Amino acid sequence: MIIEMNVPSPGESISEVEIATWLVAEGEYVEKDQEICEIDSDKATLTLAAEESGAISIKVEEGETVAIGDIVCTIDTAAEGTASTTATKSDAPAAAPTSAAKVSATETTYATGTPSPAARKMMAEQGVDIAQGSGKGGRITKEDVVKAKTAMGNGPGPRGSERKKMSVLRRKVAERLVSVKNETAMLTTFNEVDMKPIMDLRKIYKEEFKEKFGVGLGFMSFFTKAVTRALKLFPDVNAMIDGKEVIYYDYADISIAVSSPKGLMVPVVRNAELLDFEGVESEIKRLAIKARDGKISMDDMLGGTFTITNGGVFGSMLSTPIINPPQSAILGMHNIVERAMVVDGEIVIRPIMYVALSYDHRIIDGRESVGFLCAVKEALENPIEFLLGGEANVKQSLGL
Repeated sequence: MIIEMNVPSPGESISEVEIATWLVAEGEYVEKDQEICEIDSDKATLTLAAEESGAISIKVEEGETVAIGDIVCTIDTAAEGTASTTATKSDAPAAAPTSAAKVSATETTYATGTPSPAARKMMAEQGVDIAQGSGKGGRITKEDVVKAKTAMGNGPGPRGSERKKMSVLRRKVAERLVSVKNETAMLTTFNEVDMKPIMDLRKIYKEEFKEKFGVGLGFMSFFTKAVTRALKLFPDVNAMIDGKEVIYYDYADISIAVSSPKGLMVPVVRNAELLDFEGVESEIKRLAIKARDGKISMDDMLGGTFTITNGGVFGSMLSTPIINPPQSAILGMHNIVERAMVVDGEIVIRPIMYVALSYDHRIIDGRESVGFLCAVKEALENPIEFLLGGEANVKQSLGL
């Protein structure tokens, strides 16, 4: 019996997706519920699992865009065999299937270096021989063939180039960033934060905090709490333009920019104003792990009233972050550098972070933007007073 595998709908607003990576080879035997390919939408990367066990026949090449409901492969359930260990999301080299595996009564084995159908055709036409490719488990792609062919005609010295199609997600991000620059009156204001008070607190309580909660007491929880406090003081920063109206929110859903194999993702910490330090750290860790493992869903990234991005983890000293639409503002964190400062008339060395607030001037005026950033600075430089309820309540506020 032949089972047709169709593209599932990742969400109501998505009409097409891109086949990012096949995790199995043409003709390979797959088990029911085994992950067989990764699919990119403009919201997230999803995986498609086999509906039945059998031999797979791939109908759509990697990089092709297909509509929701289209057939991407078929599975011959009459075939017998054992699923290959190549069908895994691991980055380790995949092993060839056992010689006992049978597909449609014909013994077939697959090893690393198997070309895709399009790559096989190109190799034959252009006389290119490739032993190992850049795809999953060493699979040879069309890009590998183009690169090898270019190298053959260039003589000594590397002069190759590589052309890759942008993923649906990356194209959507590009479109959104361009629209923000074109459709908003974006400005950026800057300030500097003396991080010594927070660093001193972390030095005292980080071990006890991690031992009790299993997560670190990081800078993000302090910044998130400082931001939710400032949003209450300056509600325009927590608002959005919708046509001729402005929507004000009485809650703070904070989008946290995190890195993933597919690029920058911005999952949302819901009702961050109600979370304590442990709640913020645990939620950020949970979302970061999902992003790293490619399991972030569209629901994880929908909404958000304000964004925090931390370029400092990559060494950035200063930047002008771009607003995450339809939000009206974004806070950029940067690296911490020891700098000379004047404190009470004396020159001292302090760990300083530059912070940047990019905002939509159509809805947020200079008074609100500067006031908001100063409120964030105030809370970060006096965390005991403004974030932890005073000296007597520090441990209680940290849940210790």
